Formats: sequence, structure tokens, C-alpha cells
Amino acid sequence: MNYYNEIKTELINNEINKQIKQYSINRIDLNTYYKVGKILSEAGKHYGENIIGSYAKKLKLELNKKYNERSLRRYRQFYNFVVSLNWSAMPTNLSWSHIIELMTLSDKNEINYYINIIREKNIGYRELNKLIKNHDYDRLSKKAKNKINLNKIISIDDFVKNPIIIKNNKYQVLSEKVLKKIILEDIESFLEELGIGYSFIKSEYPIKIGNNYNYIDILLYNIKYKCYVVVELKITELKKEHIGQIQIYMNYIDDNVKDIYDNKTIGIIICKHNNDFIIKYCSDEKIISREYLVL
Repeated sequence: MNYYNEIKTELINNEINKQIKQYSINRIDLNTYYKVGKILSEAGKHYGENIIGSYAKKLKLELNKKYNERSLRRYRQFYNFVVSLNWSAMPTNLSWSHIIELMTLSDKNEINYYINIIREKNIGYRELNKLIKNHDYDRLSKKAKNKINLNKIISIDDFVKNPIIIKNNKYQVLSEKVLKKIILEDIESFLEELGIGYSFIKSEYPIKIGNNYNYIDILLYNIKYKCYVVVELKITELKKEHIGQIQIYMNYIDDNVKDIYDNKTIGIIICKHNNDFIIKYCSDEKIISREYLVL
């Protein structure tokens, strides 16, 4: 079998098809790279690892410089990548650039997690690269990972990362006020750290309890889960009085702000250090505690 001629034919046909079918260039590319990778895998079994370098030299001369040794190795990696994931069909929402980012990962569950995010949020490869670099999947709880991997129903707290990464290159965090200022300056990134469907309502949201005014650090609304979300910021370790404080704020929102069609309010305490014992003995499952990490 002449493996080289097979590879050359696939690549030539790919270039021709892309000129004719502009609307499906990505699909044509991926199918071609998969086929070429499969042929290269077979050729390597018969002629050894060096065959890729030999084919690359000829292809660069006869077709295009882009078909270098690095490209061919990626095509073969792509073929093995697809085989390892047992895909029956290529996901239609993935580009070649997405694939290159995903091939840096080895955990099948992690790969599928990012593929779902690409589908749900329609993100590009640059955004995907940021999520991978920020260890988006690794920062999910074990409970959340198990639910995702087993396709169980996901609750609002499952996608809240731990720690929550807060980008900052201007301020030293000395107070909750400064921490809030940093968050509000890049509120979009902060909402993404919490998960899907969040919208910002107001910071320092005023509530009147008796004759006194109190102020919720950040009030959000989650469109997907149809509920208000009270966020309180603490630059200390989580303390039991923090639970009581946010519980009062949540109850106030439920009684005075929540619509009849809204679900119960969620509370998120973002603190410097978590205290698992306090959360363990907290009777309200709607209260979530997460650490923050300023980078």
C-alpha cells in the first residue's frame, strides 16, 4: 500500500473541496485531518516513526509548506484523540483551533466538560485556552464533577469555582471594600467564575431591617435557575456569624424582593479561607462558601 499517495490525495481533495464548499470548510478540514492521521498511524506501524518526517519533506515540496512534520504529527495525534474518546461523530461545534487546545488534555471527563461549555456558550479557542489555563474543571467540587460525568441534574452551586479567581494588578486587598472594587471593575469575569446565567443587579444593595439599613455587598440574579443571589465578601476565614448575616439578607430578599415565580434566594460567601466545619453544620443548603484567590 502506498501510504504517501493516499495522504497526498486526501490533502489535495481537501484543498479542492474547500474552494467549492466554503460553507463547510471546518468540517472538511477535520474529516481530512482525521483520515490523514489514520493513514499516518498505519504507516508508522509498518515503516516506523521516521516516516512522518520523510512524508513531510515530500509534501512541502509537492503541495504546501504548511504540511510540515509538526502538522502531520498533529493529524496523527488528532486521529488517536478521536479514537480514545470513542466519538461516533465529530462534534459540529468544534473548530480545528478548539481541537488543538483540547488535545493538551488527557482526562476524558475534563475534555467533555469543555466541549459542553463550547456548545453552550459558543466560545472561541482563545476563551477555551483561558478556561484551561485557569483550571476551570479542576476547580469544581468532586460532587459537581460526578454529577456532570454521570449526566445528573446540575444545581446552581455546582458550577461555582473553588477558589474563585479574581484578577487584580492595581490594588492591595486590605479590606472588603477594596475586594469589592476589584470585582466590580471586571464584573463579567467574576460572574463567569460563579457559573452560568448570572446578571448583575447592584452593589451595596440597601435593605431596611427595623429602623436600620444594611447593605448587601453584591446582589445578582440567575436567569437559568430563576433566583436572586446574595454575595457577601469576607477577607478573613469563614466564621459562624457570617452564616447568620447572609441568612438574614437572603430571607429579606425572599420576603420583600422575590417574585412569586422566583425560586428561593441563594447565598454565596466569598472568603479568604474556608471553614469546612461551619459549612458542614450549616442547616441551610442554599448557602455556599468559596475561597477567593487574587491574581
